[in-house]
Amino acid sequence: MPAKKTPGPSVKDDELYEKLRDEGNSKEKSARIANAAANTSRKAVGKKGGSSPSYDDWTVADLRKRAAELDVEGRSSMKKSELVDALRNT
Repeated sequence: MPAKKTPGPSVKDDELYEKLRDEGNSKEKSARIANAAANTSRKAVGKKGGSSPSYDDWTVADLRKRAAELDVEGRSSMKKSELVDALRNT
């Protein structure tokens, strides 16, 4: 069996990096998460991120803009409830 390759000197938490790669994450994303966890703690990394209001509270214009960012087809003719469903399933 060949020896397992190490991710490289830029990755600070090899174990977490390998776990993330096994889950199917990209090399770049795995390295970012592993390094962020090494800089603080794994628990703190999970708490990062902002909060966004529910799609139900967004305006139709904002929903269409977000749908455009995600290339949702048919967004221009969708009603608000259809946009919300499409965004939640993307």
